[in-house]
Amino acid sequence: MSRLSLLALQLLVAVVVLVLWQLFATVPVFGKIILPPFFFSNPVDVFAQIVKWFASGVIWKHLAITLWESILAFVIGSAGGVLVGFWFARQPTVAAVFDPYVKMTNALPRVVLAPIFTLWLGLGIWSKVALGVTLVFFIVFFNVYQGVKEVSLTVLNNGRMLGMSERQLMRHVYWPSALSWMFSSLHTSVGFAVVGAVVGEYLGSAAGLGYLIQQAEGVFDVAGVFAGMFVLSVFVILIDIGVTLVERRLLVWHPAPADGRG
Repeated sequence: MSRLSLLALQLLVAVVVLVLWQLFATVPVFGKIILPPFFFSNPVDVFAQIVKWFASGVIWKHLAITLWESILAFVIGSAGGVLVGFWFARQPTVAAVFDPYVKMTNALPRVVLAPIFTLWLGLGIWSKVALGVTLVFFIVFFNVYQGVKEVSLTVLNNGRMLGMSERQLMRHVYWPSALSWMFSSLHTSVGFAVVGAVVGEYLGSAAGLGYLIQQAEGVFDVAGVFAGMFVLSVFVILIDIGVTLVERRLLVWHPAPADGRG
C-alpha cells in the first residue's frame, strides 16, 4: 500500500468517527440522544474551543510549558534508560544484584509518586519532569537491556575472531543490535513523557495543558476537556513523527520488515 493510500485511510477513520460522534450527540435516535452533549459534547463545539484557544493566544503558554516538560522527561528518561540498560546487559552480576530493586521500583504506581515529587521539587516544571522520567526510563531500560542481551552470538563470535576490542564490539555489534529495540521503546515513551507532564500538571500546577484540562473539568466544560485531549493527541503525534525521522536516519542500514504475504 502506498503512503498516500495509507494516509487517506487513516484520515477516513478519523472522519467517520467524528461524523458518528456529531450525529449521535445531536440527532435523536428513536427519540433519544445516544451521546448526551452534557457528558460527551460534540466535535463542532470541541473544534470551536480549540479555535478560540489559538485565536486568543491563551494556548501557546500552556503548550510551551507542557512541551518543555515532555522534552526534558523524554530526553533524561531515554538517556538514563539507554545507559543503565547497556550497563546491566554488559554486567550480569550487577544486573542480578539490582534486578529485584528495579522490578520493585517499576511496580510503584506513578500517580502515588506525583505528590511526593511535588513535595520534593515544588510546583514548578521539575516535579512534572521527574514523573515523566519515571515513566520513560523503565520502558527504554527494559528494551535496551533485552536488545543487547539478544545480540547474535554468530556476529559476536565473528567479531571476536577478527580481533575486535570491547569498544569496537560495542560500536559495531551491541549498539546496532539494541538500536531497533531502543527506537521501538522511544515511540512508546513519547506518549508516556507527555502523560507524566500532563498528570503532574493536573494534580498541581498553574499552567500547562493538564492545567487547562483540569480547569475545564472543574466547571463541567466537557468541550474544553475534549479539546485539551485532542491538542495533546496531535502534540504526541508530531513528536512521534520527529522520532520516526531520526529512526530512519540511524537505521537506514536495517532491512525493511516482511509484509507477511506469502
